Amino acid sequence: MPASDRSSRPSVPASLKDASKGTLADQVTAALKAHIASGEALPGTRLPTEPELCERYGVSRTVVREAISRLKSAGLVEVRQGSGTVVCEGAHIKAFTIDVDVTGSIEAVLRVTELRRGIEGEAAALAAQRHTAQQLATIERALKAIDAAEHEGHDGVEEDLAFHLSISHATGNPLYPSLHEFIAQFVKEAIRITRSNEERRQEMASTVRIEHVAIYNAIAARAPEAARQAALTHINNAVERLKSADPAFWQNPVHINL
Repeated sequence: MPASDRSSRPSVPASLKDASKGTLADQVTAALKAHIASGEALPGTRLPTEPELCERYGVSRTVVREAISRLKSAGLVEVRQGSGTVVCEGAHIKAFTIDVDVTGSIEAVLRVTELRRGIEGEAAALAAQRHTAQQLATIERALKAIDAAEHEGHDGVEEDLAFHLSISHATGNPLYPSLHEFIAQFVKEAIRITRSNEERRQEMASTVRIEHVAIYNAIAARAPEAARQAALTHINNAVERLKSADPAFWQNPVHINL
């Protein structure tokens, strides 16, 4: 049967407007992904039209389009001329994704930062155990690059990310840099937010530098547990800095650049 003649009917979640589960786009995306992953929507199956999805989930076309866009980016669906939105071959092979919109949402950013906590802690511990002299030198250069960027009046976001990436390389496990680079697109927003308040920038930069230096020193000393704790302290403090960010920041998305 051609795809245009087959339409899959996802079930309606019990409660779509549950803020604890993310934005409406997050929830519609998750519902459609679950529908595809369950095997109810086979490759070649056409999803309902935009109006049908809007009615089914009680959301606007903007929300539906955002959800479909995310599914397309994840390689789960494609738009075919004359057939609408169709489930792709291989869509049932699960890939790791983060279905949150960090733009303007402190709850979403905090979720990603929470995930980062365990990854950064273990990466620092492994780096302390396994780093080579060259890798340690790279971590040190990355640390100094943050200072240089801030001295020149930049926010230091990219340099901050590069510091943590250099630690992930020093784990000796290639999966850590890969995971770090994936999460970095979300972590970048958290770092930018904590560096956004001009009045507190100097104080915050000094505090973050002390935390970074503690991580570096523990790695250099080949002290895994100290490195893990230093990294966890850094992320825990990052959470508190996010929570104390100016509330007006979250209401002004022009400041948010992913």
